[in-house]
Amino acid sequence: MPQKLWEADSKTKTKSNLFEFEKFLATKFNYKSYKNYKKLFNWTIKNPKLFWSSIWEYTNIKGIKNDKFYFPKEIIKSKFLVKSKLNYAENLLSKNDDSKAVTFISENGYREEKSWKELNNNTLKFINFLKENKIKEKDRIAAYTVNQIEIVEGFLATSAIGAIWSSCSPDFGTQGVIERFSQIKPKLLIITDRYYYNGKEINIIDRLPAILKKIKSIKSVLIINYPGKKNLKQKKVKGVNFFYYNKLKDSKEKKFQFKKFDFDKELAILYSSGTTGKPKCICHRAGGVLLQHLKEHKLHCNVKPGDNVFYFTTCGWMMWNWLMTFLASKASIVLFDGFPMYKRSDLLLKIAEKEKISLFGISAKYIDQLKKLNLNIKTKYKLKYLKTICSTGSPLSSDGFDYVYKNIKKNVHLASIAGGTDLVSCFVLGNIYSPVFRGQIQNNGLGMNTDVFSEKGKSLVNKKGELVCKSPFPSMPIYFWNDKNNKKYKSAYFEKYKNVWHHGDYAERKTNGGYVIYGRSDATLNPGGARLGTAEIYSIVDKFKEVKESIVIGQSWDNDVRIILFIVLKKPKTLNEILSLKLKKAIRQNASPRHVPKKIIEVSDIPRTKNGKIVELAVKNIIEGNKIKNIQALINPSVLSEYKNIEELKKP
Repeated sequence: MPQKLWEADSKTKTKSNLFEFEKFLATKFNYKSYKNYKKLFNWTIKNPKLFWSSIWEYTNIKGIKNDKFYFPKEIIKSKFLVKSKLNYAENLLSKNDDSKAVTFISENGYREEKSWKELNNNTLKFINFLKENKIKEKDRIAAYTVNQIEIVEGFLATSAIGAIWSSCSPDFGTQGVIERFSQIKPKLLIITDRYYYNGKEINIIDRLPAILKKIKSIKSVLIINYPGKKNLKQKKVKGVNFFYYNKLKDSKEKKFQFKKFDFDKELAILYSSGTTGKPKCICHRAGGVLLQHLKEHKLHCNVKPGDNVFYFTTCGWMMWNWLMTFLASKASIVLFDGFPMYKRSDLLLKIAEKEKISLFGISAKYIDQLKKLNLNIKTKYKLKYLKTICSTGSPLSSDGFDYVYKNIKKNVHLASIAGGTDLVSCFVLGNIYSPVFRGQIQNNGLGMNTDVFSEKGKSLVNKKGELVCKSPFPSMPIYFWNDKNNKKYKSAYFEKYKNVWHHGDYAERKTNGGYVIYGRSDATLNPGGARLGTAEIYSIVDKFKEVKESIVIGQSWDNDVRIILFIVLKKPKTLNEILSLKLKKAIRQNASPRHVPKKIIEVSDIPRTKNGKIVELAVKNIIEGNKIKNIQALINPSVLSEYKNIEELKKP
């Protein structure tokens, strides 16, 4: 039996949104089961039309609901709440009073906040600017910016008028931005003049001429100064209109009439990581995203009006979009920009304490860093208001679970969550009814018919396989941009299994309904034909204090595959036979003899994407002499040269 680490008490369950939702279902559909997540989940799968319609009603979405669904045999053609109408921004601007709506905090300590009234007024100001620049419905607006309050306003204004939003964070290089935005041909570019990371100022505005030279569709540029700083100077470009955020005129309209758009109206374009080719432009629908996010925030995260929600993310990651929609639950959001351990290892926890954060969202990698530093947060911060910790980005190890409960907070709902840019939401996540078991994601999302399949498409329990979804869900992409006949879309998710969404995660579904993710399935290791997840090795290697981080790949060798482990050591150039043997022994004992790497090689750094995900495939390709299809997807591409032509990898 897995170890139970936490369970909500009966009072907490009874006061939860999930319980309120069940009472709501009882009045509408004579629903009779209470405080049993499995029964509720099964009801949502058997009654998808009733369930998704009830989410609209329970969460009080502003709009015109039409209870019509179209579920043909081909999942990709499914439609939810056909001909329903809403305005995404109107639903996010859910309040208009003097209470706090958005807070920005920089690594250097600069802080500012805006009330709901200010957020509404500034969004109107932004709408006015867009109209003056002849931005129309379905026009694309691109943002190359820091995670700051002005960008929240820009996103809301864009969706309010029916234009389509797309954003990249400033850690994307010029080429990475051009590769993404050039595909969608934006009319307007919003850009922050600089950003800061670990005390270093990085100029972004100097990249502007190169971007404008390559993306001819951009007719206007709106420059935003970094919070608390004056605008940096920049060179004007002929034929492009330049504007400054701090000079935007106040809106003449005190009230804006929100137009109701179709449920499937385009909201935002997000990008695949681009590590296997040109980044795919994934276009998401406003109604589906709003419905899915409200379900996840209210029912899975138990967020309530007035809660303060924090997620450590940049504008280039889907978690930024997820964070934005918390406004629709009348919660206040807290934005952070910079290095999460600038001048102090517990910087984000200090913010969580000071800002009375109720939901604290971070990556599994961040928890791992705290664990390695052996920080005991509990003795320093009470975190009185903290109800939920969400972890995503990569699988959270069992040791990571232990660390949270032993060193951060004992009575907290630790929700490991997993989904992706593809659905801008989650397949598997937490709930307040079920216990948290060590090393496990708690359950499927409500209405998400998720499963684990064998290679032959058979459902598996307590065995590793492919994470799939067997039924449609409202936040499936509408389409990929410039994708004739949905060719790329079908290839991305529906090629492996007929009419079943294949997500590309290597996972295991447990008897109790919990899930364990073992990493991306395209990075699984196959020595001797046995399929092994990379996360199983990382969880063991990460326990070694000598190791800062690691990356493991399968090298094609002698008509088979052999496992190669690359490690970054805290004290460089200290890898010796003793440490290698210790690592191999630990992997053999805690995983299996098959998991033991044939070679352990020290490197100075690990290649990763802009979102901090390590890229096993890039390393595998480089050591096998294959071309890296999109090196611009990496934040540190130069490090790949270290993996080229390693003599040790040419030997048996």
